[in-house]
Amino acid sequence: MTQIQVLSENLSNQIAAGEVIERPASVVKELAENAIDAQAQHIDILVEDAGIKSIRVIDDGNGIPETEALKAFERHATSKITSRHDLFWINSLGFRGEALPSIASVSDVVLKTATADQDAGKLVHIRGGEVQEETGTTARKGTDITVNDVFYNTPARLKYLKSQSTELSKIVDVVNRLALSHPDVSFHLVHQKKELLRTSGNGELQQVVAAVYGIQQARKMIAFSAEDDDFKINGLTSLPELTRANRSYISLIINGRYIKNYQLSNAVVKGYGSKLMVGRFPISVLEIEMDPLLIDVNVHPQKHEVRLSKETELVALIENTIYNRIAQENLVPNAYQNYLGEATTQANDDFVSQLNETSAPFRSEAQPSIDVAPEVVPEVEVQPESEPMVKPDQVIEPITVTTQSDLTQTDVQAFAARYAHPASAFDDVIADTGVSGATYAGQQEELDFQTTTQAERTGLPELSYFGQMHGTFLFAQGPEGLYMIDQHAAQERIKYEYYRDEIAKEGLESQRLLVPIVLEYATADALKISGQLDELADLGIHLEPFGTNTFIMHDHPAWFPVGQEEATVREMIDWLLRDGTLTLAQFRERTAIMMACKRSIKAHWALNDYEAQGLLDQLRETKSPYNCPHGRPVMVTFTMSDMEKMFKRIQDSHESWVEYDEHPF
Repeated sequence: MTQIQVLSENLSNQIAAGEVIERPASVVKELAENAIDAQAQHIDILVEDAGIKSIRVIDDGNGIPETEALKAFERHATSKITSRHDLFWINSLGFRGEALPSIASVSDVVLKTATADQDAGKLVHIRGGEVQEETGTTARKGTDITVNDVFYNTPARLKYLKSQSTELSKIVDVVNRLALSHPDVSFHLVHQKKELLRTSGNGELQQVVAAVYGIQQARKMIAFSAEDDDFKINGLTSLPELTRANRSYISLIINGRYIKNYQLSNAVVKGYGSKLMVGRFPISVLEIEMDPLLIDVNVHPQKHEVRLSKETELVALIENTIYNRIAQENLVPNAYQNYLGEATTQANDDFVSQLNETSAPFRSEAQPSIDVAPEVVPEVEVQPESEPMVKPDQVIEPITVTTQSDLTQTDVQAFAARYAHPASAFDDVIADTGVSGATYAGQQEELDFQTTTQAERTGLPELSYFGQMHGTFLFAQGPEGLYMIDQHAAQERIKYEYYRDEIAKEGLESQRLLVPIVLEYATADALKISGQLDELADLGIHLEPFGTNTFIMHDHPAWFPVGQEEATVREMIDWLLRDGTLTLAQFRERTAIMMACKRSIKAHWALNDYEAQGLLDQLRETKSPYNCPHGRPVMVTFTMSDMEKMFKRIQDSHESWVEYDEHPF
């Protein structure tokens, strides 16, 4: 029988370190929080090799008395609480007394500290939980603690650390959250003698947001505040035009402590109502002040998760506050100003240019471009040898087709040949404004009333459209009964299969940009991107560092949609940041889904009979007409039996209706 033994203090600390100290970022978090609790106004964080080699935190806080410096490394030694009552009235970030002994048990720690009323400071050196040195030293007021060789004596933990760029991004994220939580404290983060973050500590939250996310993003943030009997909230949130692909940019801060809470972050998103696109999330910093008795922070080892009393009331307050604040913003551009501004001229320039380009294939020989008033756009040069398609004095003989044999006439064939044109950019414009019976490649579609091979494989019968409800759902009948179709999901499936095939045809060809695209990211994201530049290059996205936290792109994959190059590459980088890895197949698949969703007709879009029937016919030609790329159903059906049951035409009765009222159906 194995005897029960009391674990040594050092082994206990190493076990505790497994919960408290997960990675180098955890060390930075615990040390910086100790500095904040010590009322520091300036905190310098110096990191080498993503914190694995060295982490140094210097503050100008109260310091540790000389007689208590060594005691601070004993387990459960803390100055934050003294009684059970204090445990439920916590106003500090730390309180358990586990951080310093846990850190010292898995690394080499050197502590220098002094208080304002001491002539000399104290130096304590601990390695692997064993005291190496304890002596007096010269030190300024505050604490200077250096942590070297993190996890040197726990190789299993060291083995499972990620790449240096990933670990450094975790550190940056921790410092960013602390800076956002305490705008009155100046933070300075340096890695390998390169400055990654500097905040002024003047209490201005928007300046901290600018330091963390960039000046352009900070300009698109709006302030909000509210309070009731239990809570006081304030902070900054982005306009609906500034969004990200995940919730990680929503920072929730309760009494100065950054936390994670799905209900509260969801309340922020719900406050935007329908102003956010599906799958997009705002950048928000939400500060909540509440009675410490209403919150239990002693739940998670790293204190990320908390339990809240009156959470329902807090959720409602957040949602209503953000909703009312966003409603005050004029989110619709002023049409009159746009009309008077340069945008009108540019729009006309673009339109004429596109129209001339699109019209070219219709001409049998070079023709003059469209004339436009000189005050709107510059006059377009007319080629001297060009002749109009129809001369003013030319007599036009109508072409009449009365029988099928007339289709073989020379005039009819010439007319068809003149107006047959290859695919052009204008086809996409037409396809985006509605649904037509033409194919997406812009080619003429031959009317064939026979069932195609593809339709036979999908099993979807030929449907006959007869109505639309609320500009959203189409009604059609087939041989087996009634079909109800979601028009957005239907066209999304059609466009998805089209874009998926088109993207596959392009290969890895790239398109050179006349004006490079400049991409700016927060420091944590920029570090992750820097560590994955090779992976992005394999996907056809070549980024070059362009200053602090900024990248420049000179070309892009040729299959990117015209006019959406920057939006597409940002979306793909967001996916990479969120998932960590992205293969070329996933890259193309997600891009096809994104392009299909953004370019499909939406709800409350009225279709005429021809457009609706064309949509149903094209849906029948797809490989999988029953679901959109996101997995939502495209259609539902009621068979004749279902309809008869609903109207009681079929029922299990002890006597037939014929016998009941002698009325045969």
